[in-house]
Amino acid sequence: MMIARRADTRAKADFATWKMMAKLNGASSLPPEAQNFLERYKALLQEKNEAEATDAVVHLIYRAYYEEMGGAGEPPDVKAQVKPQQSAAGRAANVTAFKRPSPQRQRAGSAPQARAKPRLPVALIFVCLVIVYTAFRYFLR
Repeated sequence: MMIARRADTRAKADFATWKMMAKLNGASSLPPEAQNFLERYKALLQEKNEAEATDAVVHLIYRAYYEEMGGAGEPPDVKAQVKPQQSAAGRAANVTAFKRPSPQRQRAGSAPQARAKPRLPVALIFVCLVIVYTAFRYFLR
């Protein structure tokens, strides 16, 4: 089952990448295998809607990757195997709710000081270089 999950994840990621490359006119730089899958996708788009064509091509890529990764026999249906457990609230138990970070308070004068801090060392270095340059010119005469 671990091989099946990895193959499914890789198939979805690769197809999304290939599809984006094709939209950006970069399909010619893809490997021949990817170009073949994109041609199948274009053919399926004429028969089915985009979601069905995408699912069909991802399943074809998944089958190819499953065999390539050493899977034996018919690849298992990953979607049927992975069912999130429902909690009492009706949400999946393995999903973490998104929480916005609390806004940090900014002090009244902190923003200008942050900009001034990097300028001080640069100005100090510049002044020191001018002093050293002037000293060398004065002593070498």
